[in-house]
Amino acid sequence: MTVAALHREESRGGHFREDFPDRDDEKFMKHSMAYKDDHASADGSAEAIAGIRLATKPVVFTRYEPMVRKY
Repeated sequence: MTVAALHREESRGGHFREDFPDRDDEKFMKHSMAYKDDHASADGSAEAIAGIRLATKPVVFTRYEPMVRKY
């Protein structure tokens, strides 16, 4: 989860980053998927961990449209 969170450069819901305080629906309207993959190797970035492969899956809109939470 940490690798996927570091890769997602935005804040959304319970996921908040001080360095990226706003939502970015255009770039990140997708699910972050992390898979155990013994063939994946770290590419030298802080987010990469050997043995974990990151991928994304599109969000399917059904009944509710996404919106900024306002309290």
